[in-house]
Amino acid sequence: MKIDDLVLLLSKEESYLVRISDRKINTNSGTIDVKKLKKKKFGDEIKTHLGKKFSIIKPTIRDILMKKARRLPQIVMPKDVALILAYTGISSDSKVIDAGTGSGFLSIFLANYLKNGKIITYEKNKKIVENIKNNIKLSGLKNIKLRVKDILKGIKEKNVDMITLDMINAEKVIKHAYNALKPGGWLVVYSPYIEQVIAVRDEIKKRNFTGVKTVESILREWDVNYHTLPKRSGITHTGFITFARKVK
Repeated sequence: MKIDDLVLLLSKEESYLVRISDRKINTNSGTIDVKKLKKKKFGDEIKTHLGKKFSIIKPTIRDILMKKARRLPQIVMPKDVALILAYTGISSDSKVIDAGTGSGFLSIFLANYLKNGKIITYEKNKKIVENIKNNIKLSGLKNIKLRVKDILKGIKEKNVDMITLDMINAEKVIKHAYNALKPGGWLVVYSPYIEQVIAVRDEIKKRNFTGVKTVESILREWDVNYHTLPKRSGITHTGFITFARKVK
């Protein structure tokens, strides 16, 4: 490993995502001399000055996004990304359009799973573009292209495998999305409220889509201890996801 590499330090009780450098970090279990990681490899261990051991792990894209990336607009959560991947069955060499980019989390998650594909992401808000670029750079992924452009004015790409929309006035993009998708391509719209779902589905009805459905993912974690019961807080409803597939 070398300077600037990201590594996950993992114990049963704690985890830290760190960038290798000539410095020390403080943990709840003592100080770690980060520069010693240069002589280590993934799977090795490193000790704090108090003798606490941490495994040195190659971080996943989720580790990087949830621990290091900066959030500005609300993100599409991993549970909803999983639904998009599972419901569409999108292949790893697909070409995908994503708008609006927001903090870039959905684009980055998709690009990580579509390693042989391409993500083109549209964002019109120039105030958040620098944060998007930083998050993409942090991910280390090279298959994301950012367009600083209002997708309401049209989609440049054609013959696209999937288009994901997480934005205000998403219903106004449906006509552009239909023209950009290939036959069999997927339209996926993430909506925070049901009124947008209705507006989106009204536009979908006007075009040759099939398999239209709207779902939500309610995720509830359980506290399994002496008494087992659902946790009283956590991420439950985040938004509605509408799926539609272009026929021709």
